[in-house]
Amino acid sequence: MIRRLLALFAFAVLLPAAHAQGAARWVEGTNYYDINPQLRTSVPAGKIEVTEVFSYGCPHCSNFRPVMKQLKASLPPNAQITYVPASFNPSESWPLFQRAYCTAQILGVADKGHDAIFDAVWKSGELAVVDMSTGRLKTPAPTIEDVAQVYHKVAGVPVDKFVNVSQSFAVGIKMKEDDTFIMHALVDSTPTIVVNGKYRVTMESAGGADQVLQVVKYLVQKESGH
Repeated sequence: MIRRLLALFAFAVLLPAAHAQGAARWVEGTNYYDINPQLRTSVPAGKIEVTEVFSYGCPHCSNFRPVMKQLKASLPPNAQITYVPASFNPSESWPLFQRAYCTAQILGVADKGHDAIFDAVWKSGELAVVDMSTGRLKTPAPTIEDVAQVYHKVAGVPVDKFVNVSQSFAVGIKMKEDDTFIMHALVDSTPTIVVNGKYRVTMESAGGADQVLQVVKYLVQKESGH
């Protein structure tokens, strides 16, 4: 009985130490970076925001989707995932896809169409920006009307309504806000994860997709006070 109690005591001592050792793997300035000044978040008070900066025109973002789904499933209830579309690669229609995502947000169909737009770019080719056989940019490039057709199929939004909203003042404001967020967070590649407006994580800084999951979960725990 005494031997069993000693074993349990040893386990209880080693468990926090093992957790601390795991956390100590992630080094500020190497695996993740501080954002200073920190950014405002868009989630309700008490929630920790986990933001993916992405573009539908980015093949790495498309391949990163399973990681984001795994991350969403593994985050605690006090964490909430959001998305910010990047526009810094105009040659591959990123501003178009940013406008489309902001439009879908205003229309309330962004989540419903998320995978469908990626698939239309990188699987079916309906919205492809690159000719897969030649590796060259497609001519003509996709238009907002083309994107609207996909949202019509997956979410039932009339094409003319989507196009009209895409040209609205509200969408223009959202695009500027997204550009400001990306600029202040010093995001220069996609996908990039921003945790609670304070920390920036990339696959390169973390060391791979699996490590991104661990670093982000560590930062969420840190923000939660654990």
